[in-house]
Amino acid sequence: MHDLHQPRRRRLLQAMLAAPLCGGLAACADNAPTSDLVVGGLPVTCNLTLPVACVARENAARAAGKQGRVFEFSKYSGFPELKESLMAGRIQAAYMLAPLSMALADQKIPVKIVSLGHRSGAVIMVHTGSPYRTFRQLAGKTIAIPSRFAVDFLFLRKMLLREGMTQDDIRLVEMPPPDMPAALYAKAIDAYCTGEPFGAAAQMAGYARPLSMTRDEWRNYICCVLTVREDLIQSNRPLVQDLVNHVMAAGRWLDAAQANRDKAVDIAASREYFNQDPNIIRFVMQNPTDRVTYGDLRMIRAEFEELMQLSMDAGTIEHPIAYETYMDESFTRAAQPVKIAI
Repeated sequence: MHDLHQPRRRRLLQAMLAAPLCGGLAACADNAPTSDLVVGGLPVTCNLTLPVACVARENAARAAGKQGRVFEFSKYSGFPELKESLMAGRIQAAYMLAPLSMALADQKIPVKIVSLGHRSGAVIMVHTGSPYRTFRQLAGKTIAIPSRFAVDFLFLRKMLLREGMTQDDIRLVEMPPPDMPAALYAKAIDAYCTGEPFGAAAQMAGYARPLSMTRDEWRNYICCVLTVREDLIQSNRPLVQDLVNHVMAAGRWLDAAQANRDKAVDIAASREYFNQDPNIIRFVMQNPTDRVTYGDLRMIRAEFEELMQLSMDAGTIEHPIAYETYMDESFTRAAQPVKIAI
């Protein structure tokens, strides 16, 4: 029986590798490197530690009398382009979906996860005028997800399992996250499950409210992780360590004070980084303040194994992948405090 399922599972894995998290956010920016290290990412709040780390490191270099950037943010519209650039070596580091990084390493692509990028940040949104107050009330309703291979979908599946429900109890549609708020406004769907800022955009506009949030339901939620090519690890460990130091410090800095988050909003909203409405990013940072968190970027084996099991249950990873295949904890273990001077 196992062999009969192999072609289907292979197609599922290929689809996962090709599935974007966010369509239409921004064009891929494969710019010629002007810094020591180009790090790819999407303009989503899961990746907020990256712009903060880039600016903090640039300021530290300037204070030391050095010109130029050490880390450079390269903006992508979705994970297919980001994955292709990382695989081809056009970039050597990126914020990737954790299951995608696991799958790439399992396929002998030389990459390792070296740090988390955030905690929490996914939401299930419903119309403000809807009667739904509990997840179970979505039985028989139409729920939009970015893709069956996105981590947001694993959050939805976790909620179904908790309520003793299955996918057969709801109607699933796949939809680019930027289209979800308008679809909910038009009542073409009953709910949607996605990452920020697409929940906050509809909530700030006044026609949607969160029904479930990972901050309440799955505190150790993992989505985007810092993934680095192994050839960079082998050729320049100090540079990778410097990046991890700044990412982890950026996370602690973001969670230390609301004023820091406000500064991060201005950085991320700029054209150089996310190029988004700062009011929407600010809404994510304030409503509530732990809607997305960044201070605890520890990599815990049991959490990754839970994520893998959820991915296997969803059919997007076909077999267990050894932790050591995709993980390199040495950089977080050796991380040194650095000052975030912004």
